[in-house]
Amino acid sequence: MTAPLFVVDTQALEAGAAAGELLLEGAEGRHAVSVRRLRAGEAVTLTDGVGTSAEGVVAAAEGKDQLHVTLGELSHEAEGDPRLVVVQALPKGDRGELAVETMTETGVDVIVPWAASRCVTQWKGPRGEKSLAKWRATAREAGKQSRRRRFPEVRGLASTAELAPLLAQAELAAVLHEEGSAPLATVALPSAGTVVLVVGPEGGVSERELALFAEAGAQPHRLGPSVLRTSTAGTAAAALLLGRSGRWS
Repeated sequence: MTAPLFVVDTQALEAGAAAGELLLEGAEGRHAVSVRRLRAGEAVTLTDGVGTSAEGVVAAAEGKDQLHVTLGELSHEAEGDPRLVVVQALPKGDRGELAVETMTETGVDVIVPWAASRCVTQWKGPRGEKSLAKWRATAREAGKQSRRRRFPEVRGLASTAELAPLLAQAELAAVLHEEGSAPLATVALPSAGTVVLVVGPEGGVSERELALFAEAGAQPHRLGPSVLRTSTAGTAAAALLLGRSGRWS
């Protein structure tokens, strides 16, 4: 079984590795001591969530929220290549967090919330800020659970027009669409650069949106014989492409 993973900021991680020891406290320390009940001699992994990490061994647990860890050397994980970006239309209810959680576990590098024209859910004002914060917190927690050293970046809400530059600059941009003429499983993948997948809302991608995306170089592709929900389509497509790209090898 892999060691549990905890998040610390980069500066503290670097200082701890240089000194050979680190005090894990606060929310992460409380989770380690009071929830996971870690004790001396158990292995842990510490990461900053952006690629830097170190393996460690618990030296002692103190109180309810302090874990003394003996640290080894730092290691640095490069970004995945090709980098996988998923543009996710806003689902209803808590299905957005479900999509973020499973895409994080699968290995997606960047998640872009998208206000598609047929989205029922709207992110506006404080509600939108709260929803974005939930997506980011979900990515962090899912990154910890799946033992990722580099968590996905969850960007701010994008409009359809704001997606055009992202699609145009990608080595491959594809819109998941049930009427796509070519299957995603057979599309030629770049060996490096950025792959962008666009996942529409439950009501589908509008004709206007498809036209705008096509102008930016993103063509519609079907994923399979069945129609998946928006909260699961991105994860299924990401798994397909990550397996084909060699990143899962």
